Amino acid sequence: MNKITPCLWFDHRAEEAATFYTSVFPNSRVTATHRAPADNPSTEAGEVLTVDFELDGRSFIALDGGPEFTFTEALSLSIDCEDQAEVDRYWDALVEGGGEHSVCGWLKDRFGVSWQVVPRQLQEMLDSDDRAGAKRAMEAMLKMRKLDVEQLRDAFEGVPA
Repeated sequence: MNKITPCLWFDHRAEEAATFYTSVFPNSRVTATHRAPADNPSTEAGEVLTVDFELDGRSFIALDGGPEFTFTEALSLSIDCEDQAEVDRYWDALVEGGGEHSVCGWLKDRFGVSWQVVPRQLQEMLDSDDRAGAKRAMEAMLKMRKLDVEQLRDAFEGVPA
């Protein structure tokens, strides 16, 4: 068990969200569904209260809290992607069904959770000793929605667009 487990507040869609997320990420599963033992401000007795789940082995809790609170970009989940194929796969899966494209590799899924879908090559470019290349890669990233490894690499290397 993790000492610290993120708890995500959903408007009566915790079970749906946990099932969706565990279908998107490998090594993921729902580990428990807890039902309210009594009526409370967000659920009635017997309804889903929380869902424990793991994404790639990391524990989360989904809470059926009702409409009082919603997600903002102040909290996002970042996905370290091995390559463009992984960026594309996660991006497409997470925006499916009503998600929203944002900028700089960010998106919101259909539940309103913000995600950063980031190829690890970007961080390597930004951390490079080639500061001019890092600057060009950053400037290219700032113009993108979904990040494109080839375009980022071209910018880093100074290849004209």
